[in-house]
Amino acid sequence: MKRTEKIFKALANQKRLEIIQLLRKKGGFSMLEIAERINLSFRSTSKHLSQLLGAEIILRDRQGRFTEYRLSPDAPKLFKATLPLLK
Repeated sequence: MKRTEKIFKALANQKRLEIIQLLRKKGGFSMLEIAERINLSFRSTSKHLSQLLGAEIILRDRQGRFTEYRLSPDAPKLFKATLPLLK
């Protein structure tokens, strides 16, 4: 049940839904790119990304000093079932 809670909590925020839509349209973005595109501070964006990471909806790929975020191909089935409903 805890995992289900994390997924629904992650989806229950407009900014996190915007991040999901952004990552859905184009593979990966850095935190700065995401913050700029959703018009949010770096700190707030970081908190939203942490929630999405905790729900296993997104992945973080680190290559040296560069970090890229993208949707997880192994995201929970519950999230994948709701993905078509997100517009």
